[in-house]
Amino acid sequence: MSDPLALLPLAAAAGGGRMDGFEAGQLVAAGLAVLRRSAPLVRALTGRRAAILLPTSHQFLTALAASDGRGAVLVNPLAAPPEIADQLDDADVGATFTMTALASRLPAHLPRVLLDDAPRAARVVIDGTVSDLDLGSHVGLSLEGTRETGGRDEEAAIVYTSAMAGRPLGAILTHRNLLANARGTVDATGTSRDDRVLALLPFSHLFGLTVTGIAPLLAGGHVRCMARFHPSAALDMLERERITLLVGVPAVFGALLSAVERRGTGVTAHALRLCLCGGAVLTEGLQDRWATATGVELRQGYGLTEAGPVCLFNRVDRPNRRGALGVTFAGVDIEIRDTDTGRALPPGGAGEICVRGENVFRGYVTGGGDGLAVRDGWLHTGDRGVRNDDGSIAFLGLIKSMFTRNGFNIYPREIERVVGAMPGVLDARVHAIPEPERENDIGLRVAGTVTAEQVRAWCASRLSAYKQPAEVTITPT
Repeated sequence: MSDPLALLPLAAAAGGGRMDGFEAGQLVAAGLAVLRRSAPLVRALTGRRAAILLPTSHQFLTALAASDGRGAVLVNPLAAPPEIADQLDDADVGATFTMTALASRLPAHLPRVLLDDAPRAARVVIDGTVSDLDLGSHVGLSLEGTRETGGRDEEAAIVYTSAMAGRPLGAILTHRNLLANARGTVDATGTSRDDRVLALLPFSHLFGLTVTGIAPLLAGGHVRCMARFHPSAALDMLERERITLLVGVPAVFGALLSAVERRGTGVTAHALRLCLCGGAVLTEGLQDRWATATGVELRQGYGLTEAGPVCLFNRVDRPNRRGALGVTFAGVDIEIRDTDTGRALPPGGAGEICVRGENVFRGYVTGGGDGLAVRDGWLHTGDRGVRNDDGSIAFLGLIKSMFTRNGFNIYPREIERVVGAMPGVLDARVHAIPEPERENDIGLRVAGTVTAEQVRAWCASRLSAYKQPAEVTITPT
């Protein structure tokens, strides 16, 4: 291999960092050993993509490495089985890397690799045959190459998003996209080998994977994973693990502040130097409360899956501007364009945020006409913004049809499509219910010969946990 460090997992391994106490190189070597030691798995993946269905954990890096040579569909563990099946079918997945607790969510016929005991061992299940692989005796990695080499223009990850037309689309991110964004993160955050990062966002979303997983490993830092976020436990980890870098969505920081207030002792003995928030609109009030409770500024960033994901951030080498999304990452260009003429606007002009750079994705698996457009190299985000006099960007709202809940994107047409397929439903309409702690809740109005309980049961079996309606109103017909 002429440029091994142009591949995302190998570049992460070469940084010399650790995840949950394991050397990144050990986790990546284990993933490569899975492929070397299971010919049936290699055959199942030949000419097809892989998928990863795992919580935020060190096993995720092993799974990325085991997906070597093909794009990996990053499946949200909160997804319902029908959603998972649709994504795996759309992306033509040949096998999934998962763990025992999540395997039942997969189609029964699909080959799977259980990584509960990685990096020591793995279990391969194909056509009813079970093979146990000893990974503890794998040969270590010998990596030579240029640390700053550009990533390959081959598929690295596929993330399903942008369901404006009713069905999520698989955004294809290359090694070049993700490495450029992870390096931009290291630059903007000043991450080094002295940092200890608490990874509590899903690695199935690029904000979690790139910013709290790959970037600190590139810098040689330590990553401590939290598979399921619990505010009180997270506060304990901040202090016990001497966490220096914390990344979350507004709902996470709000929940942490509520836990602090319940304890009545403040955030004590912490080592935090940087707190980064993204995924949804961050209010200045929340920034004020966080700074008062911790003594650390809560810095806002902005991005989207199709851009790898981060485009803007309030850099650590500049004063934090509360209420602003920040300034552009290195290698990323931002223009504010008039939504009617498409012309770039001067500072103070409100329009669509458009992004150009090595972080911009290569397209969708299918259905690209229903997703975000890339014209002349510029990604049209569907978000409105304005450039301030200091070069920072302020967020003004959405052009695309969606809203956020706990940092997750909610697409009304997707939920309306699923509910509209229910027998007895004539019409379904979704609306956002403002809810300060979660950004929004989901309201659902249904016309038909069904009950609210039946609608809730239908949604529970077919939609992700975060897509469940908070309010269901039935209009009998």
